[in-house]
Amino acid sequence: MKKFRACVAGMGFVGKAHIEALRRLGNVEVVALCNTSDAQAKADALCVPKGYSDFREMLDKEKPDVVHVCTPNDSHYEISMYAMGRGCSVICEKPLTRTLDEAKRLADYAKTHRIMNAVNFNCRYYPQILQAKAMVRAGELGEIRTMHGGYLQDWLFLDTDYSWRLEPEVSGESRVFADIGSHWIDLAETVSGLKATEVLADFSTFHKTRKKPLKPIASFSGMALRPEDYEERDITTEDFCTVLFRFENGARGSCTLSQIFAGRKNQIQLSLSGSKCSLFWSSDDSNELWIGHRETFNEKAAKDPSILAPQARFAIDYPGGHVEGYPDTFKHGFRAMYAAIESGQTEGSDFATFEDGLRKMAICEAVVQSAHTDRWVAIEE
Repeated sequence: MKKFRACVAGMGFVGKAHIEALRRLGNVEVVALCNTSDAQAKADALCVPKGYSDFREMLDKEKPDVVHVCTPNDSHYEISMYAMGRGCSVICEKPLTRTLDEAKRLADYAKTHRIMNAVNFNCRYYPQILQAKAMVRAGELGEIRTMHGGYLQDWLFLDTDYSWRLEPEVSGESRVFADIGSHWIDLAETVSGLKATEVLADFSTFHKTRKKPLKPIASFSGMALRPEDYEERDITTEDFCTVLFRFENGARGSCTLSQIFAGRKNQIQLSLSGSKCSLFWSSDDSNELWIGHRETFNEKAAKDPSILAPQARFAIDYPGGHVEGYPDTFKHGFRAMYAAIESGQTEGSDFATFEDGLRKMAICEAVVQSAHTDRWVAIEE
């Protein structure tokens, strides 16, 4: 097994998750990280040898095999392109870029120069999602007729909740759909094997203004913000989004997305209805897959490697009855990505590539256009 040298750019929540998952693989050494502030302190805290404040310096000096891009959306393109220009394989967080044009250029460059690439749609690697995908491919659901579900969070519930994701110049024109809706439609298309062709979307922004802290949020722990502690910022991206989908086989779909749904911290749900049976999966109970029947008892398929499809067993390391969850999706996804980098082959892999990331950006652009024009919009191929 090849030993890899990896660098990670961006030390927010997800960057740390990448480092933890990579260490669990056993054949990847995280040699350096990059962050715009306190880089060496963050490296020391995570037992990473070197911290850099500039990604160019990091890549030029460390010459890694693989670069993980975990920064805000507005730097995905620049870091990924710089890394590919130095022959590095790139694993990028979603959404792939801030704009569709940037995504096209990344995907084209990677294809032309044969650079191995991936986008971290980690939800693909829940075992019961892979089991659902295997059941659809085996014809157990029959013809897919409808898909629906949603993704609910509450981390932006208050007008004092603030993040770079609220700023379109950093995050992009869409917030909720780009951030969490991209996960939902990626699951719907991946599990069903069907492409969405048209969308009808509705956006709503309930907090027209928010209070952006002028100091680190930790400074206000246990106390209310005073007027001198924040500035009012106008908000133009959506707090809530609902989308209708038409799929290539005539199937219909819908999803409801919110980052202001009190009490739901990170719930994603997917339902598929076929001509033979139906499936339901929820991240709140991620180790079970509900199977619905008309003429006999319903079923629940538990996460158990001894009885699930081989495709699902790939994403299971523990025996039945031993829970695996969110952090394990990163580990199994990265395992597949690094195996593909070593072999130079992506055929048969379940992870998302830059081409998949480009498609999700095209869907996002259609969703934004639909929400702004109040009409059905075709998804660009």
